[in-house]
Amino acid sequence: MKAKIVIADNEAPIRKVMTLLLREEGYEVMAVANGREALNALPAFRPDVALLDRQMPLMGGVETFEAIRKRFPGPAVIFITAYGSIPLAVDTVKKGAYDFIEKPFDNDDLLLKVKRAAEISRATGKAGTPQERSQPGTHPVIGESNGLRQVIDRAKRVAATGATVLICGESGTGKELIAHIIHRNSRRAAAPFVAVNCGAIPLTLMESELFDHEKDAFTDAKETQPGTFERASGGTLFLDEIGELPIEAQVKLLRVLEEKRITRIGGKASLPVDVRIVAATNRNLEEEVRKGTFRLDLLYRLNVFTLTIPPLRERREDIPPLVDFFIARHNEALGLSISGVSREAMEMIASYGWPGNVRDLDNAIQSAMILAPFGAIQTEHLPPRVKGGKQAGSPSIPQGEAGSIKEANAQAEKDLILETLKKYNYNRILTAGALNVSRKTLFNKMKRYFKK
Repeated sequence: MKAKIVIADNEAPIRKVMTLLLREEGYEVMAVANGREALNALPAFRPDVALLDRQMPLMGGVETFEAIRKRFPGPAVIFITAYGSIPLAVDTVKKGAYDFIEKPFDNDDLLLKVKRAAEISRATGKAGTPQERSQPGTHPVIGESNGLRQVIDRAKRVAATGATVLICGESGTGKELIAHIIHRNSRRAAAPFVAVNCGAIPLTLMESELFDHEKDAFTDAKETQPGTFERASGGTLFLDEIGELPIEAQVKLLRVLEEKRITRIGGKASLPVDVRIVAATNRNLEEEVRKGTFRLDLLYRLNVFTLTIPPLRERREDIPPLVDFFIARHNEALGLSISGVSREAMEMIASYGWPGNVRDLDNAIQSAMILAPFGAIQTEHLPPRVKGGKQAGSPSIPQGEAGSIKEANAQAEKDLILETLKKYNYNRILTAGALNVSRKTLFNKMKRYFKK
Protein backbone atom coordinates (compact mmCIF):
# COMPACT_ATOMS: atom_id res chain seq x y z
CA MET A 1 0.00 0.00 0.00
CA LYS A 2 1.39 3.40 -1.03
CA ALA A 3 2.21 5.96 1.62
CA LYS A 4 -0.16 8.94 1.56
CA ILE A 5 0.98 12.55 1.60
CA VAL A 6 -1.16 15.65 2.04
CA ILE A 7 0.26 19.01 0.91
CA ALA A 8 -1.21 22.26 2.21
CA ASP A 9 0.27 25.33 0.51
CA ASN A 10 -1.47 28.41 -0.87
CA GLU A 11 1.05 28.72 -3.74
CA ALA A 12 -0.25 26.68 -6.67
CA PRO A 13 3.18 26.26 -8.36
CA ILE A 14 4.64 24.84 -5.14
CA ARG A 15 1.74 22.41 -4.81
CA LYS A 16 2.13 21.31 -8.41
CA VAL A 17 5.88 20.74 -8.22
CA MET A 18 5.64 18.82 -4.95
CA THR A 19 2.73 16.73 -6.20
CA LEU A 20 4.53 15.71 -9.38
CA LEU A 21 7.76 15.00 -7.52
CA LEU A 22 6.11 12.83 -4.87
CA ARG A 23 3.87 10.97 -7.30
CA GLU A 24 6.91 10.05 -9.37
CA GLU A 25 8.28 8.44 -6.21
CA GLY A 26 5.15 6.32 -5.88
CA TYR A 27 3.29 8.27 -3.18
CA GLU A 28 -0.44 8.91 -3.19
CA VAL A 29 -0.74 12.69 -2.94
CA MET A 30 -3.54 15.13 -2.10
CA ALA A 31 -2.78 18.85 -2.49
CA VAL A 32 -4.93 21.62 -0.97
CA ALA A 33 -4.66 25.40 -0.69
CA ASN A 34 -4.99 25.92 3.06
CA GLY A 35 -5.06 24.26 6.44
CA ARG A 36 -8.82 24.13 6.67
CA GLU A 37 -9.04 22.05 3.49
CA ALA A 38 -6.31 19.78 4.84
CA LEU A 39 -8.24 19.17 8.06
CA ASN A 40 -11.40 18.37 6.10
CA ALA A 41 -9.46 15.79 4.06
CA LEU A 42 -7.90 13.96 7.01
CA PRO A 43 -10.73 11.59 8.06
CA ALA A 44 -11.12 10.04 4.62
CA PHE A 45 -7.60 10.36 3.21
CA ARG A 46 -5.69 9.33 6.39
CA PRO A 47 -2.24 10.59 5.34
CA ASP A 48 1.06 9.28 6.65
CA VAL A 49 2.78 12.65 6.20
CA ALA A 50 1.45 16.21 6.16
CA LEU A 51 3.46 18.95 4.42
CA LEU A 52 2.20 22.25 5.85
CA ASP A 53 3.12 25.74 4.68
CA ARG A 54 3.55 28.03 7.69
CA GLN A 55 1.94 31.01 5.97
CA MET A 56 -1.54 30.24 4.56
CA PRO A 57 -4.87 32.09 4.44
CA LEU A 58 -7.82 30.92 6.59
CA MET A 59 -5.61 28.64 8.70
CA GLY A 60 -1.81 28.77 8.91
CA GLY A 61 0.55 25.85 9.26
CA VAL A 62 1.08 26.06 13.02
CA GLU A 63 -2.64 26.36 13.71
CA THR A 64 -3.32 23.44 11.36
CA PHE A 65 -0.69 21.36 13.10
CA GLU A 66 -2.23 22.02 16.50
CA ALA A 67 -5.64 20.99 15.16
CA ILE A 68 -4.20 17.83 13.59
CA ARG A 69 -2.53 16.88 16.85
CA LYS A 70 -5.83 17.18 18.72
CA ARG A 71 -8.19 15.63 16.18
CA PHE A 72 -6.03 13.19 14.24
CA PRO A 73 -2.54 12.82 15.77
CA GLY A 74 -1.38 10.40 13.11
CA PRO A 75 0.61 12.10 10.33
CA ALA A 76 4.24 13.06 10.69
CA VAL A 77 4.31 16.80 10.00
CA ILE A 78 6.92 18.62 7.91
CA PHE A 79 6.69 22.40 7.80
CA ILE A 80 7.32 24.36 4.59
CA THR A 81 8.78 27.80 5.19
CA ALA A 82 10.64 30.64 3.57
CA TYR A 83 11.99 31.83 6.90
CA GLY A 84 14.83 29.44 7.73
CA SER A 85 16.12 30.98 10.95
CA ILE A 86 16.81 30.01 14.54
CA PRO A 87 13.35 31.17 15.71
CA LEU A 88 11.82 28.91 13.05
CA ALA A 89 13.84 25.94 14.30
CA VAL A 90 12.69 26.62 17.85
CA ASP A 91 9.07 26.96 16.78
CA THR A 92 8.87 23.80 14.66
CA VAL A 93 11.03 21.48 16.76
CA LYS A 94 9.36 22.41 20.03
CA LYS A 95 5.89 21.79 18.63
CA GLY A 96 6.76 18.22 17.72
CA ALA A 97 7.03 18.53 13.94
CA TYR A 98 9.10 15.82 12.28
CA ASP A 99 11.17 18.34 10.30
CA PHE A 100 11.00 21.43 8.10
CA ILE A 101 12.12 22.41 4.60
CA GLU A 102 12.92 25.83 3.25
CA LYS A 103 11.75 27.48 0.06
CA PRO A 104 13.21 27.14 -2.47
CA PHE A 105 13.57 23.50 -1.47
CA ASP A 106 16.04 20.92 -2.71
CA ASN A 107 14.24 18.01 -4.37
CA ASP A 108 16.49 15.33 -2.90
CA ASP A 109 16.21 16.87 0.57
CA LEU A 110 12.41 16.92 0.32
CA LEU A 111 12.20 13.32 -0.89
CA LEU A 112 14.55 12.06 1.80
CA LYS A 113 12.64 13.77 4.60
CA VAL A 114 9.27 12.61 3.29
CA LYS A 115 10.57 9.04 2.87
CA ARG A 116 11.84 8.88 6.45
CA ALA A 117 8.78 10.57 7.89
CA ALA A 118 6.50 8.09 6.08
CA GLU A 119 8.57 5.10 7.20
CA ILE A 120 8.55 6.23 10.82
CA SER A 121 4.85 7.05 10.68
CA ARG A 122 4.04 3.58 9.36
CA ALA A 123 6.57 1.65 11.42
CA THR A 124 5.38 3.17 14.67
CA GLY A 125 1.72 2.99 13.78
CA LYS A 126 1.30 6.76 13.91
CA ALA A 127 -0.98 6.79 10.91
CA GLY A 128 -3.78 5.05 12.81
CA THR A 129 -6.05 6.08 15.63
CA PRO A 130 -4.61 6.53 19.14
CA GLN A 131 -5.93 3.06 20.01
CA GLU A 132 -4.30 1.51 16.94
CA ARG A 133 -1.02 3.27 17.70
CA SER A 134 -0.95 1.82 21.20
CA GLN A 135 -1.30 -1.80 20.16
CA PRO A 136 1.80 -3.91 20.82
CA GLY A 137 3.12 -6.08 18.05
CA THR A 138 2.53 -3.70 15.14
CA HIS A 139 6.16 -2.61 15.23
CA PRO A 140 8.29 -4.29 12.54
CA VAL A 141 11.33 -5.75 14.27
CA ILE A 142 12.78 -8.29 11.84
CA GLY A 143 14.96 -11.17 13.00
CA GLU A 144 14.93 -14.42 14.93
CA SER A 145 18.48 -14.60 16.27
CA ASN A 146 18.94 -15.41 19.93
CA GLY A 147 20.62 -12.08 20.54
CA LEU A 148 17.74 -10.04 19.11
CA ARG A 149 15.05 -12.22 20.70
CA GLN A 150 16.67 -11.78 24.11
CA VAL A 151 16.67 -8.00 23.70
CA ILE A 152 12.99 -7.98 22.70
CA ASP A 153 12.03 -10.30 25.56
CA ARG A 154 13.91 -8.14 28.07
CA ALA A 155 12.34 -5.01 26.61
CA LYS A 156 8.84 -6.43 27.10
CA ARG A 157 9.64 -7.49 30.64
CA VAL A 158 10.97 -4.09 31.70
CA ALA A 159 8.11 -2.33 29.89
CA ALA A 160 5.61 -3.23 32.60
CA THR A 161 7.78 -1.94 35.45
CA GLY A 162 8.00 1.73 34.54
CA ALA A 163 11.77 1.74 35.18
CA THR A 164 14.08 4.10 33.30
CA VAL A 165 15.81 2.26 30.44
CA LEU A 166 19.10 2.92 28.66
CA ILE A 167 19.38 1.30 25.22
CA CYS A 168 22.93 0.84 23.94
CA GLY A 169 24.01 -0.19 20.50
CA GLU A 170 25.86 0.86 17.40
CA SER A 171 24.30 3.24 14.90
CA GLY A 172 21.67 1.60 12.74
CA THR A 173 20.88 -1.32 15.05
CA GLY A 174 17.30 -0.18 15.76
CA LYS A 175 17.40 1.46 19.18
CA GLU A 176 14.26 3.53 18.54
CA LEU A 177 12.39 0.40 17.46
CA ILE A 178 13.16 -1.18 20.83
CA ALA A 179 12.06 2.02 22.58
CA HIS A 180 8.69 1.74 20.83
CA ILE A 181 8.36 -1.88 21.98
CA ILE A 182 8.89 -0.73 25.57
CA HIS A 183 6.27 1.99 25.19
CA ARG A 184 3.70 -0.24 23.48
CA ASN A 185 3.99 -2.92 26.15
CA SER A 186 3.78 -0.51 29.08
CA ARG A 187 0.89 0.91 31.04
CA ARG A 188 1.56 4.18 29.21
CA ALA A 189 0.87 2.73 25.77
CA ALA A 190 -2.21 4.87 25.12
CA ALA A 191 -0.33 8.07 26.04
CA PRO A 192 2.18 9.94 23.82
CA PHE A 193 5.54 8.62 22.69
CA VAL A 194 7.76 11.67 22.15
CA ALA A 195 11.23 11.29 20.64
CA VAL A 196 14.02 13.87 20.91
CA ASN A 197 17.33 13.56 19.06
CA CYS A 198 19.76 15.12 21.53
CA GLY A 199 22.51 15.20 18.92
CA ALA A 200 20.47 17.26 16.46
CA ILE A 201 19.48 20.16 18.72
CA PRO A 202 21.94 23.04 19.25
CA LEU A 203 22.70 23.94 22.85
CA THR A 204 20.99 27.31 22.35
CA LEU A 205 17.72 25.49 21.59
CA MET A 206 18.03 22.59 24.02
CA GLU A 207 16.42 24.21 27.07
CA SER A 208 13.54 25.57 25.00
CA GLU A 209 13.00 22.18 23.35
CA LEU A 210 12.89 20.25 26.61
CA PHE A 211 11.17 22.69 28.95
CA ASP A 212 9.93 25.44 26.64
CA HIS A 213 9.00 28.94 27.63
CA GLU A 214 6.44 31.37 28.87
CA LYS A 215 5.06 34.10 26.65
CA ASP A 216 7.55 36.99 26.20
CA ALA A 217 10.38 34.95 27.76
CA PHE A 218 12.50 36.08 24.79
CA THR A 219 12.04 38.09 21.60
CA ASP A 220 10.21 35.51 19.50
CA ALA A 221 8.19 33.98 22.33
CA LYS A 222 4.75 35.03 21.08
CA GLU A 223 2.90 32.55 23.25
CA THR A 224 3.44 30.02 26.03
CA GLN A 225 4.43 26.66 24.58
CA PRO A 226 4.86 23.26 26.25
CA GLY A 227 8.19 21.46 25.86
CA THR A 228 8.80 17.79 25.21
CA PHE A 229 8.42 16.84 28.87
CA GLU A 230 4.95 18.35 28.90
CA ARG A 231 4.00 16.90 25.52
CA ALA A 232 5.03 13.45 26.73
CA SER A 233 3.01 13.77 29.94
CA GLY A 234 1.67 10.39 31.00
CA GLY A 235 3.68 8.67 28.27
CA THR A 236 7.26 7.94 27.23
CA LEU A 237 10.02 10.43 26.44
CA PHE A 238 12.70 8.89 24.22
CA LEU A 239 16.04 10.72 24.46
CA ASP A 240 18.01 9.50 21.47
CA GLU A 241 21.79 10.06 21.20
CA ILE A 242 21.89 11.00 24.87
CA GLY A 243 25.68 10.75 24.73
CA GLU A 244 25.82 13.88 22.58
CA LEU A 245 23.88 16.00 25.06
CA PRO A 246 26.03 19.00 26.05
CA ILE A 247 27.24 18.99 29.63
CA GLU A 248 25.26 22.17 30.43
CA ALA A 249 22.03 20.51 29.30
CA GLN A 250 22.92 17.37 31.27
CA VAL A 251 22.82 19.39 34.50
CA LYS A 252 19.29 20.64 33.75
CA LEU A 253 18.09 17.21 32.67
CA LEU A 254 19.44 15.63 35.84
CA ARG A 255 17.56 18.16 37.94
CA VAL A 256 14.29 17.31 36.22
CA LEU A 257 14.85 13.58 36.65
CA GLU A 258 15.56 14.05 40.35
CA GLU A 259 12.78 16.51 41.14
CA LYS A 260 10.23 15.37 38.53
CA ARG A 261 9.38 19.01 37.99
CA ILE A 262 10.21 21.54 35.28
CA THR A 263 10.32 25.31 35.12
CA ARG A 264 9.65 26.95 31.77
CA ILE A 265 12.02 29.61 30.50
CA GLY A 266 10.72 32.88 31.85
CA GLY A 267 8.47 31.10 34.31
CA LYS A 268 8.50 31.25 38.09
CA ALA A 269 6.42 28.28 39.18
CA SER A 270 7.67 24.72 38.73
CA LEU A 271 5.35 22.19 37.10
CA PRO A 272 5.16 18.45 37.90
CA VAL A 273 5.94 16.04 35.07
CA ASP A 274 4.94 12.41 34.73
CA VAL A 275 7.00 10.72 32.01
CA ARG A 276 8.89 7.49 31.60
CA ILE A 277 12.43 8.07 30.31
CA VAL A 278 13.96 5.77 27.71
CA ALA A 279 17.38 6.92 26.52
CA ALA A 280 19.65 5.57 23.79
CA THR A 281 23.29 5.95 22.87
CA ASN A 282 25.91 4.58 20.50
CA ARG A 283 28.65 5.81 22.81
CA ASN A 284 30.41 4.16 25.72
CA LEU A 285 29.02 6.40 28.44
CA GLU A 286 31.38 5.07 31.09
CA GLU A 287 34.27 6.14 28.87
CA GLU A 288 32.58 9.52 28.39
CA VAL A 289 32.38 9.87 32.18
CA ARG A 290 36.13 9.20 32.44
CA LYS A 291 36.75 11.83 29.78
CA GLY A 292 34.60 14.33 31.64
CA THR A 293 32.04 14.75 28.86
CA PHE A 294 29.19 12.94 30.60
CA ARG A 295 28.01 13.25 34.20
CA LEU A 296 28.32 10.16 36.38
CA ASP A 297 25.22 11.08 38.40
CA LEU A 298 23.17 11.36 35.19
CA LEU A 299 24.48 7.99 34.03
CA TYR A 300 23.30 6.46 37.31
CA ARG A 301 19.86 7.96 36.74
CA LEU A 302 19.61 6.61 33.21
CA ASN A 303 20.99 3.08 33.41
CA VAL A 304 18.52 1.66 35.91
CA PHE A 305 17.93 -1.07 33.32
CA THR A 306 20.22 -1.44 30.30
CA LEU A 307 19.50 -3.13 26.99
CA THR A 308 22.32 -3.71 24.52
CA ILE A 309 21.40 -4.47 20.91
CA PRO A 310 23.99 -6.68 19.20
CA PRO A 311 25.35 -5.41 15.87
CA LEU A 312 24.24 -7.12 12.68
CA ARG A 313 27.61 -8.81 12.20
CA GLU A 314 26.95 -10.75 15.43
CA ARG A 315 23.51 -11.97 14.32
CA ARG A 316 24.00 -12.83 10.68
CA GLU A 317 21.10 -15.28 10.73
CA ASP A 318 18.87 -12.17 10.79
CA ILE A 319 20.23 -10.97 7.44
CA PRO A 320 18.10 -13.18 5.09
CA PRO A 321 14.74 -12.21 6.65
CA LEU A 322 15.83 -8.58 6.70
CA VAL A 323 16.74 -8.77 3.02
CA ASP A 324 13.33 -10.27 2.21
CA PHE A 325 11.62 -7.50 4.18
CA PHE A 326 13.57 -4.73 2.45
CA ILE A 327 12.92 -6.20 -1.00
CA ALA A 328 9.18 -6.36 -0.35
CA ARG A 329 9.13 -2.81 1.00
CA HIS A 330 11.19 -1.29 -1.82
CA ASN A 331 9.31 -3.23 -4.51
CA GLU A 332 6.17 -1.45 -3.35
CA ALA A 333 7.77 1.97 -2.88
CA LEU A 334 9.81 1.96 -6.11
CA GLY A 335 7.39 0.08 -8.33
CA LEU A 336 9.84 -2.79 -8.89
CA SER A 337 9.35 -6.55 -9.02
CA ILE A 338 12.61 -8.02 -7.73
CA SER A 339 12.01 -11.65 -6.79
CA GLY A 340 14.86 -12.14 -4.35
CA VAL A 341 18.63 -12.62 -4.11
CA SER A 342 20.81 -15.21 -5.80
CA ARG A 343 22.63 -17.70 -3.60
CA GLU A 344 26.03 -16.18 -4.46
CA ALA A 345 24.82 -12.67 -3.71
CA MET A 346 23.28 -13.75 -0.41
CA GLU A 347 26.53 -15.42 0.64
CA MET A 348 28.36 -12.18 -0.13
CA ILE A 349 25.79 -10.14 1.79
CA ALA A 350 25.93 -12.47 4.78
CA SER A 351 29.73 -12.39 4.96
CA TYR A 352 30.02 -8.59 4.86
CA GLY A 353 30.62 -6.72 8.13
CA TRP A 354 27.82 -4.10 7.72
CA PRO A 355 29.47 -1.17 9.56
CA GLY A 356 26.16 0.74 9.47
CA ASN A 357 24.16 -2.30 10.61
CA VAL A 358 20.50 -2.69 9.57
CA ARG A 359 20.26 0.78 8.00
CA ASP A 360 23.42 0.07 6.02
CA LEU A 361 21.93 -3.21 4.76
CA ASP A 362 18.68 -1.46 3.82
CA ASN A 363 20.53 1.13 1.73
CA ALA A 364 22.62 -1.52 0.00
CA ILE A 365 19.58 -3.63 -0.91
CA GLN A 366 17.73 -0.62 -2.26
CA SER A 367 20.74 0.31 -4.39
CA ALA A 368 21.06 -3.25 -5.70
CA MET A 369 17.37 -3.40 -6.55
CA ILE A 370 17.65 -0.27 -8.67
CA LEU A 371 20.55 -1.81 -10.62
CA ALA A 372 18.85 -5.18 -11.06
CA PRO A 373 16.55 -4.84 -14.10
CA PHE A 374 14.37 -7.83 -13.17
CA GLY A 375 14.43 -11.17 -11.40
CA ALA A 376 16.87 -11.68 -8.57
CA ILE A 377 19.70 -9.50 -7.26
CA GLN A 378 23.03 -10.84 -8.50
CA THR A 379 26.52 -10.22 -7.14
CA GLU A 380 27.23 -7.59 -9.80
CA HIS A 381 24.34 -5.49 -8.51
CA LEU A 382 25.77 -5.19 -4.99
CA PRO A 383 27.72 -2.07 -3.90
CA PRO A 384 31.50 -2.30 -4.50
CA ARG A 385 32.29 -2.37 -0.78
CA VAL A 386 30.09 -5.45 -0.31
CA LYS A 387 31.67 -7.19 -3.28
CA GLY A 388 35.05 -6.29 -1.83
CA GLY A 389 34.59 -9.05 0.74
CA LYS A 390 35.20 -7.19 4.02
CA GLN A 391 34.68 -9.67 6.80
CA ALA A 392 32.02 -9.71 9.46
CA GLY A 393 34.40 -8.35 12.07
CA SER A 394 34.35 -4.87 10.54
CA PRO A 395 33.41 -2.16 13.02
CA SER A 396 30.16 -0.32 13.33
CA ILE A 397 29.96 3.32 12.45
CA PRO A 398 30.57 5.16 14.66
CA GLN A 399 30.97 4.86 18.41
CA GLY A 400 30.15 8.53 18.87
CA GLU A 401 33.28 10.55 19.51
CA ALA A 402 34.62 8.11 22.10
CA GLY A 403 37.57 7.21 19.90
CA SER A 404 37.07 3.52 20.55
CA ILE A 405 37.55 2.40 16.94
CA LYS A 406 40.80 0.54 16.51
CA GLU A 407 43.20 1.86 13.90
CA ALA A 408 43.13 -1.42 12.01
CA ASN A 409 39.40 -1.10 11.52
CA ALA A 410 39.23 2.60 10.68
CA GLN A 411 39.46 1.98 6.93
CA ALA A 412 36.03 0.31 6.85
CA GLU A 413 34.46 3.34 8.53
CA LYS A 414 36.28 5.72 6.20
CA ASP A 415 35.07 3.76 3.15
CA LEU A 416 31.46 3.85 4.35
CA ILE A 417 31.55 7.61 4.95
CA LEU A 418 33.11 8.28 1.55
CA GLU A 419 30.64 6.04 -0.28
CA THR A 420 27.68 7.69 1.47
CA LEU A 421 29.03 11.18 0.74
CA LYS A 422 29.26 10.29 -2.95
CA LYS A 423 25.76 8.83 -2.93
CA TYR A 424 24.30 12.10 -1.65
CA ASN A 425 26.52 14.36 -3.79
CA TYR A 426 28.59 15.35 -0.74
CA ASN A 427 25.60 16.87 1.01
CA ARG A 428 26.59 16.59 4.67
CA ILE A 429 23.05 16.91 6.02
CA LEU A 430 21.77 14.01 3.91
CA THR A 431 24.92 11.97 4.55
CA ALA A 432 24.64 12.40 8.33
CA GLY A 433 21.00 11.37 8.16
CA ALA A 434 21.77 8.26 6.10
CA LEU A 435 24.51 7.24 8.55
CA ASN A 436 22.30 8.05 11.56
CA VAL A 437 24.86 10.37 13.14
CA SER A 438 24.75 14.07 13.95
CA ARG A 439 26.28 16.58 11.58
CA LYS A 440 28.89 17.37 14.23
CA THR A 441 29.93 13.72 14.43
CA LEU A 442 30.14 13.47 10.62
CA PHE A 443 32.19 16.67 10.42
CA ASN A 444 34.66 15.41 13.02
CA LYS A 445 34.97 12.07 11.24
CA MET A 446 35.61 13.84 7.93
CA LYS A 447 38.29 16.01 9.50
CA ARG A 448 39.92 12.90 10.91
CA TYR A 449 39.85 10.82 7.74
CA PHE A 450 40.10 13.32 4.89
CA LYS A 451 42.33 16.10 6.18
CA LYS A 452 44.98 17.16 3.70
